Order: sequence, then C-alpha cells, then structure tokens
Amino acid sequence: MFVLYKLLFVVLFYRCGTCLNPNRALQTWEHYLIPKEFVIHSDHESLKYLRGQGKLNKRHAKWVEFLEQFPYVIKYKEGKNNVMADALSRRHILLVSLGYQILGFDHIKELYSNDLEFNEYYTQCLAKPQGGFYISEGYLYKEGRICIPQGSIRKLLVKESHEGGLMGHFGVENTLSFLKEKFFWPHMRRDVERFCSECIACLQAKSKVMPHDSYTPLLVANSPRVDISMDFILGLPKTQRGMDSIFVIVDRFSKMAHFIPCHKIDDASNIVRLFFKEVVKLHGLPKTIVSDRETKFLSHFWKTLWSRLGTKLLFSTTCHPQTDGKTEVVNRSLSTMLRAVLKGNHRSWDEYLPHIEFAYNRVVHKTTKISPFEVVYGFNPLTPLDLIPLPDSSHYFHKEWVSRADFVKKLHEKVKTHIQQQNERTAIERSKGKKNLIFEEGDWV
Repeated sequence: MFVLYKLLFVVLFYRCGTCLNPNRALQTWEHYLIPKEFVIHSDHESLKYLRGQGKLNKRHAKWVEFLEQFPYVIKYKEGKNNVMADALSRRHILLVSLGYQILGFDHIKELYSNDLEFNEYYTQCLAKPQGGFYISEGYLYKEGRICIPQGSIRKLLVKESHEGGLMGHFGVENTLSFLKEKFFWPHMRRDVERFCSECIACLQAKSKVMPHDSYTPLLVANSPRVDISMDFILGLPKTQRGMDSIFVIVDRFSKMAHFIPCHKIDDASNIVRLFFKEVVKLHGLPKTIVSDRETKFLSHFWKTLWSRLGTKLLFSTTCHPQTDGKTEVVNRSLSTMLRAVLKGNHRSWDEYLPHIEFAYNRVVHKTTKISPFEVVYGFNPLTPLDLIPLPDSSHYFHKEWVSRADFVKKLHEKVKTHIQQQNERTAIERSKGKKNLIFEEGDWV
C-alpha cells in the first residue's frame, strides 16, 4: 500500500515541512498502527532527532503531540536505498512547470471577417494565400507578421511598445520598428505618431537641443567588445543607497551600453572595481578605451585593472583621452529616459537603470540599423510582446541555411558599413552653417 499527497503551496515554505510526512501517513493508517510498535523509514535524517528537540513552535508541537500517540521508531534510510518511496515522489505528473500565458489575444480571430481593412484578405486566404497574406491557426498574417484588426488592441500594442514592460519612451521610429517586428495593420505610423505626440511623460522629459560642437569621428571598430568609450553623468540626486552619478560604458562597434550607478567621489580604483564587476565578467577586456577624462586618470585606471587581474604579462594598451561625441549622445538619451521613466521619483533612479539599459540595447540603433543586442548576440532577447502565444510562421518562408559563424561575420560587415556611412552623413550635417575659427595671438576669445 502507498499514499501520495500533493502539498499546498504554503506548506512548501514551512521550516520543518518534513515532519508533516510521517504525520500524514499515520493519520491515514492510524487504525493499523496504534496497537503495535512499528518502524518509520525516512530519507530525512533530521527526523531521528525529533524527540530530542528542546523548544518547539506551536505547529511543530502539534505534530509531535500527535506522533507520540504511536509506539514508533524512526530509522534513517538513504534516498538511493529508499527506491520505492523516492520513485513515487518523483512521478512526472507531479512535476510543476512555471509558465506564462497572455490572455485575451485569441478573440482577434473572430474579428477578421467583419473588419473593414482585413475582411477581404481573410476571405480570400481561406481558399489560398493571396499577395503575401495567409492564415495560420486562425490568425491572418502578412509576410510573417500578424494582422491586427481595428479596435482597442492596436492602442494597447502601441502603448506596450512605447512605454510598457521593458521599453523606454522612445520616439516614433524606434516604437514603430519594434511594432513592425511582429505586427501589421494599415496606417500604423499614423497611430504611433499620434500616441507619441500625446505621451505626457515624453512631452515633459524630452527637448530638442542640437549639439553645437564640431564632429570628429574616430576610426571604426572591427568587432564588438574590443573598443569602448566611457564617461560619467555627475551631480544626480542622491538615492537612498547613496548613489549620485552614473558610469556610462559604450561599445563603439555594437553601440551596446552599460549604465552603472556610482559615487561622484569614486577614484580610479573604485571605477576599476565596477568595470570588472559589470563589464569584464560579460565581455572580457577591451583593446582601446576612449574617454574625455585626463590622461592621468586613464593611466591609473589601467594600472589598477592589471593589478586586480594579477597578471605578470606586460601590456601597452591604447587609451585615447578624447571623444567622438558618441558617449555624450548616449548620456543625453539616458537622461531623457530617466526623466520619462521616473516621473518625479528622483530618489530611486538607480533601481531603474537595469530597465533602461535593457530598453536602450533592445531597440534598433540609428547608426547600425539593428539593435545592440542583435549585433553582439545575433538575436534579440524576449520582451513581454514576444510572450504572446502565437503560431510559428517561420515554415512559410524559405531561408538559406548558413552557419552561425558566417551569419555573425556578415552581420558585422554590414554593421561596419552602416557606421561608416552614418559617420559621413553626420560630419556633413554637423558642418553645415559652421565656420572654422582660427585664433591668432592677441585675439579676444
């Protein structure tokens, strides 16, 4: 004979939940066990000392009081020898998997037939695919993107792509590109523009300040994680954890950024500790660092880093005490996102930095034409919109198979071309209407 119980969720958190097991068994077979002494075999060795405990809380005292009605002896039996009971406790039907499901999305299947924009395509696709449209498991698709009928769900998707979950109140282009990855409906740009123009947080947080300095691009990096720039945002409101500044690190190739809270008074040694903790553990060591900090700071930074690594090798690493303005652009974007996301809660901005860092690295970058995550990893991590349970439509499109290495190599070549083109465009735009000023000895400046 055997008896099997599924514990309630709250019982799993009892400090001595193992005491409950013999109690349940004795309650079930009480009429067999009271007359005669018996042995309890358990793979919980701590139960051997149940009678020798000094102080018991109310729950444990209640369990022990019940057990003492029986003439029992507890003996420890290792799990590998307690095969029968151990096997029953691991039945596959008892395994629990924590999953997710976004509710309320199935109803759009019923809206296609009456939708003014999609009813014709839906009717035609019931027979066969038409003009890039097709039906999969009741959903209407256009070229791999699910069609969204008219209704409140469109505004919900725009809202989620602009300010929800892991987003950062980005502008029209970034919000639109994020939506277009999975969804389609006519006049999507118009709906996004309208929503962004009415977003109170964006209106209050964003400004149109153009840079006035000249633009001098550095050489284009060849691969991710080897050429970085770093800067600091100082003088922020002090948080409850004492942070008042942000250490900003940007990969000059992929544009991936890391935002690390720090103190304004941190010296090179403390910055190295943060750099090692947040960057080196993920990406390794860079070959070059670009910063507008003084040469003395950068020199001490590298010496401290080599000392922390404990290496005996001698290196001559390049440090550029200059900047091409890219980190300043990231700083402006970070400041804008902080203002939009915080909404006045200024003493907890450091808690929002992981959220903002993910949002920044997830959206398509203007220079590379893809997101920093995709440049570095070859794919984008999931967001709440990616968790919508939709059918897989990849089998409708034939993609030429290429190896992972070839894919990443071609991706990096394309990114490098985009960076070069963007640098040229930026240099032309920033030089319009500006004169090269030449100062001579004796001029007032």
